[in-house]
Amino acid sequence: MRPQAVARKTGTWCLFLLLLFAWAGCGVQRPVLYPNDHLRRVGAQVAEKDVEECMRRAEEYVSSTAREADVAESAAMGAGSGAAIGAAGGAAGGAVTGQAGRGAAVGAAGGGAAGFTGGLLGGLSKSAQPGPVYKSFVDRCLRGKGYDPIGWR
Repeated sequence: MRPQAVARKTGTWCLFLLLLFAWAGCGVQRPVLYPNDHLRRVGAQVAEKDVEECMRRAEEYVSSTAREADVAESAAMGAGSGAAIGAAGGAAGGAVTGQAGRGAAVGAAGGGAAGFTGGLLGGLSKSAQPGPVYKSFVDRCLRGKGYDPIGWR
């Protein structure tokens, strides 16, 4: 396969992965409240404002540096494994045509790019969901306001 065709194919897969992860990462988890007396008394509209306030406070308090490190690590791991798999596949394909070295180089470049993109997008979608410290902060804030959080979805 020619390098241009490999690059085109890799670009198509990267676009597909981008759309898939963008779609998957759209729904950010939110706390679920038990319908206790306080929730019935204040109503859904006030409860929603209180949830938003607790989530905003948690966002201000909980550092985002841990999430950024996770994203970078996922991207690096994806690039490394993608390059290795691409090089092996490219070398095998190139051996058939007598150009194993060139095939390995093209495969490594395409696989590394695809792996990096996949790892980056995977890390981003994973980091879009709240972590355990963030959830604990929001739950505690809501309990302080009289609510009874029972989980997240």
